[in-house]
Amino acid sequence: MAEQEETAPEVDHEDEDNPNYKPPAPKPLEELIKQDAEDESLRKYKEALLGGSLSGNVIVDEKNPNKVIVQKLSLLAEGRDEIFIDLTKPEEEIKKECFTLKEGCKYQIKIYFFVQREIVSGLRYEHKVYRKGIQVDKMKQMMGSYGPKADLQSFTTQQEDAPSGLLMRGDYKIKSRFVDDDQNEYVTWEWHLAVKKDW
Repeated sequence: MAEQEETAPEVDHEDEDNPNYKPPAPKPLEELIKQDAEDESLRKYKEALLGGSLSGNVIVDEKNPNKVIVQKLSLLAEGRDEIFIDLTKPEEEIKKECFTLKEGCKYQIKIYFFVQREIVSGLRYEHKVYRKGIQVDKMKQMMGSYGPKADLQSFTTQQEDAPSGLLMRGDYKIKSRFVDDDQNEYVTWEWHLAVKKDW
């Protein structure tokens, strides 16, 4: 299967929550496809956005009722091979996973997922980072809206700098989740990051 990839826009960490934002009311995919059917340019735009789902409902996993099925998370660090966490494993196994980063290196998080059944609006990746039980960082990364596709899709966050310095080395616990504008929580998981002097 071909992979559709998105990359994150710059994130403003200071103003992530807008209390005045109201997500649009959800509409069934079938209604969106039929809407403005006589407009040729809009029809072509919908084809590009929705791909195969224009001809019928895209279902990747019949047993999974969710619109989003998250498959894996990877860490992309400068000069290193991509490393993965399989998010289809049981939660207790995922908790045992630990990535190692060299202090001060540049890295990105990449998430692989399927969208099925309906359009998902305002998909976000969020995480909170803890060290010794105290929250030290958080991220809310808006990913955007996605139409259902049989292809695996991915999203890559902006580049970040790993903590550096003697006091910043150590183990970090990260609690992550996938959520959309309608507050549907598709998956939550916990993983670990070890920041070391060297690889």
